Amino acid sequence: MKLRKITLNNIRSYKQQEVEFLDGSTLLSGDIGSGKTSILLGIEFALFGLQPGQRGSSLLRNGEDQGGVSIEFEVDGKEIIVERTLKRGKAISQNYCSITLEGEKKEISVSELKSKVLELLDYPTEFAKKQNILYKFTVYTPQEEMKQIILQDPTTRLNTLRHVFGIDKYKRVLENASLVTLKMREEKRMKQGLTANLESDKSEIVTKENELETKYYNLASVEKEFFLKTENRKKIQEEKQEISKKIEEKNKLHQEIEKTKIIISNKKESIANNKRTIAQINEKIKELDALRFEESEISRLEQEVELNKNEIQTLNEENLQITSKITSLNIKNKENEIIKDKLVHIEICPTCMQDVDPVYKNNVLNKINSNLSENINQIEILSLNKKNILEKINKTNSKISLGDQKIRTLNLIKIQLQTILEKQNSIKEIEKSDTLLEQDVTILTKHIDGLRKSVLELNKFDNLFEIKQKELEQALNQEKMTEIKTAELKKEIEVFSKQIEELNNKIKKTEEIKKQLNHLTELENWINQKFIALISHIENNVMTKLKTEFSKLFEEWFCMLVSDSFNVRLGDDFTPIIEHQDYEIDYAYLSGGERTAVALAYRLSLNQVINSLLSKIKTRDLVILDEPTDGFSDQQLDKMRDVLQQLNVAQLIIVSHEQKIESFVENVLKFKKEDGISIKEE
Repeated sequence: MKLRKITLNNIRSYKQQEVEFLDGSTLLSGDIGSGKTSILLGIEFALFGLQPGQRGSSLLRNGEDQGGVSIEFEVDGKEIIVERTLKRGKAISQNYCSITLEGEKKEISVSELKSKVLELLDYPTEFAKKQNILYKFTVYTPQEEMKQIILQDPTTRLNTLRHVFGIDKYKRVLENASLVTLKMREEKRMKQGLTANLESDKSEIVTKENELETKYYNLASVEKEFFLKTENRKKIQEEKQEISKKIEEKNKLHQEIEKTKIIISNKKESIANNKRTIAQINEKIKELDALRFEESEISRLEQEVELNKNEIQTLNEENLQITSKITSLNIKNKENEIIKDKLVHIEICPTCMQDVDPVYKNNVLNKINSNLSENINQIEILSLNKKNILEKINKTNSKISLGDQKIRTLNLIKIQLQTILEKQNSIKEIEKSDTLLEQDVTILTKHIDGLRKSVLELNKFDNLFEIKQKELEQALNQEKMTEIKTAELKKEIEVFSKQIEELNNKIKKTEEIKKQLNHLTELENWINQKFIALISHIENNVMTKLKTEFSKLFEEWFCMLVSDSFNVRLGDDFTPIIEHQDYEIDYAYLSGGERTAVALAYRLSLNQVINSLLSKIKTRDLVILDEPTDGFSDQQLDKMRDVLQQLNVAQLIIVSHEQKIESFVENVLKFKKEDGISIKEE
């Protein structure tokens, strides 16, 4: 981009002024307050309009109702004219915008014009809705404003530079990732609430299934008991008149003794079964102990398989190359056979229409035959090599297959070995159960002894009839209770079956939610542990690279402006660090010229870093410096010549009231103020 001409109409101290810009370096010279900086503000307004927070009253001349700026500039050889006007109403606002491109003029809105200018300058699209910060840090930043940036707190400065470098997108990515993970955590909490009772539901369904099985068992037992009690009642009724109460009672006690014996027998049988089970488990544990092996054997076998696979790949590549060569040689032989066949039958040369010399024809045929023979020999050699390679491939495949089989076998044994602890725990549980069963047997044996004593006592009584009557009533009552119990058990079984079905459906839905929850957890962990760390790492690397380049340029520019006794660099937060004789000097304790040198070096370094980072922007050959030598000594002013030469830009515009700068530039435009109006001297 190159500036050609700007026309100011009622802008600040200008009434009506036209200023032309030439290539190379140009100095806008004049006393303080003569209107030099107003031209720079006019250029910025013409290109980008009023900035957020900027009032039109800062540009429109006092007492005037209308004003405007027209600027002509060149981008990639295209002549462009931009016009903007200001109008005073309740507030001062922009009321007219136009752009002339390749001779075609269009009136467009303020936002459309800014977007069009950014497009022409090839500025990144993300700067369209931001302040004109990229232009400021690459083309024009007032010297005092640059000093303010240096004096900002490190966090604010770092955020500003992220914004300028266009890498604040990483921060937005991290913020968006945090929002996503927050949303995920909310959804996880909801799903965790829905799945909180999954294990208890599973436990409950197991309990209910066990209870249902018990109820089925109890139902069979109760039905059997009901049958027995019914039979007992009938028997008592038949024998009521025949046997005495004591005999009846004695028979009942005998039945109880027998029942207890059966229970004892069942418990003893359970104990014997448990001991057999323990012996079987111990035998299985011994068998598994005999299968133990070193786990490193699996790793060794896997490495061998991987080496064999790599060898297979190499052999396949060799086989492909040999096959390709054989095919190529066969094609050449076919071509030679065709040529040979044509030569045998040719008598006259189709080109010169002369007779073909037999000697020449024989020489050509001999050469072709020689080539055919040589190719056939090569094909035989290559075919033999191919056969050897295929044999190696088959042998290696066999090794891979055998190795995979061994690995699968060892993995299966490894899984079986992991069940040893479970079997040992099972033995403990069975032994505990045996202890309880033995205690039950002891109690039941004592119970039988008690029943036998009761039988002996009952033999003493003769009033059997009354006792028998009571037994009958008792038998009837027990029969009724058992019948009721049977009906209740059937109802409970029906209810439990329905509850189990409902629980199964609930668990199925909850497990689906659990899968979704696990997926969310994995995704959240990936974002938190990998994605965010990766973005932060990229951002840190980019910032470190920029800081390194920035610091190097800052040191070079500063050393051109100040004596070599200073050492300068940038901190991690892009704060200028100035050292003198190994002591760090605070910016506030520098002289005015040294502070200006820091700001100017910072400004020029920032310009180069941004132009390097955004190499396609069209303003890289334009630099505007506003009072860059404020507070400079004569010695520093002399060094400005080297600085300006080192800049090496197509168009450099300097605003300064220092007359010495005039000798450093190619063009000088002088301004003065008369009766409150700024004008350019002719």
